[in-house]
Amino acid sequence: MNGFKRLFYKPFFIRLFHWEYWSFNAVYVPIYFIWIGLCLRARSFFFFAASNPSIKNGGFLNESKKDIFQIMPATLQPRTLFFPQNTDLESVLKKIAENQFAFPLIGKPDIGGRGRGVKILLNDIDVKQYVLNSEMDFHIQKFISYKNEVGIFYYRYPDYEKGNISGIVRKEFLKVTGNGKNTILELIQQNKRAILQLTVLQKLYENNLNEILPAGEEKILVPYGNHARGAMFIDDTALADDKLAVMIDELCRQIKDFYFGRLDIRYNDWEELKDGKNFCVIEVNGAGSEPTHIYDPKHSLFFAWKEIVRHWYILWKISRRNHKKGYPYLTLKEGLRMFREDKIVSQKLAEMAE
Repeated sequence: MNGFKRLFYKPFFIRLFHWEYWSFNAVYVPIYFIWIGLCLRARSFFFFAASNPSIKNGGFLNESKKDIFQIMPATLQPRTLFFPQNTDLESVLKKIAENQFAFPLIGKPDIGGRGRGVKILLNDIDVKQYVLNSEMDFHIQKFISYKNEVGIFYYRYPDYEKGNISGIVRKEFLKVTGNGKNTILELIQQNKRAILQLTVLQKLYENNLNEILPAGEEKILVPYGNHARGAMFIDDTALADDKLAVMIDELCRQIKDFYFGRLDIRYNDWEELKDGKNFCVIEVNGAGSEPTHIYDPKHSLFFAWKEIVRHWYILWKISRRNHKKGYPYLTLKEGLRMFREDKIVSQKLAEMAE
């Protein structure tokens, strides 16, 4: 690789020339005037709270995963143990053993997003470290081993018989493919998406990055479908046929007062998923959900803006309809408190990642 080409493998230039890595504000600030317009039409800057009445803040910020777990059938979700902050390690290990949880497991903060604070736990030592580092309530979850993950954006207008799928994103976990010559570290350095995760991967794998993979062998480096953790998002919205729409609509109707948001689903096979077989809902996201199919590398920033605004308008319509049915918006005081709480949560999640 010559010097000029190597320049484009520097993190700064990777981010500069690929908008999908830009900061939240860099993407959203240019279209904030549209959001403000919707707020003015609703006569509330916090209209979104009415979108999903059974979820705190409508699922915009600071919603509890434990609370969401309780408003949907447990059979649709991974087996999960919830723990308050400062639970002692022995109590955690005892409960894991009593419930016959087997490694690997997943540790997650009860409040969070974008994969922040999520960690795979391979043994008791990992559990100990996770418990000691937790700055908030957390849960330990069964690792779902289905090989595929998808995010399906769903909405249904109140009093409408049928809901709709407005976006599907297929998630390809961050991985490298061996060639029998290069070490894993060298393969990472040839992969722009992996380069941005290099610091985390070095901390996670340490000397194991010197391993040479046989030709054609794939190694998943990060087993999470989070864009911020290196997953590549592929827009599969075209796969939203009638059969899938019926299945997802029936699923979402089992979540109390759920009208707008994204389901993150692990599944074995696409046709099985459409049949409602061999899948698990690993995350339910509400009013704060992004239409994450926009992050497909093939899409332009203009496409992303169009899709974001389209989903904002749907959120506004749903919230307005629910408000007319008696569901409240947040007051100014409540809304400002929500943002203050989110700032504290973000600081804690940052500390957990250190």
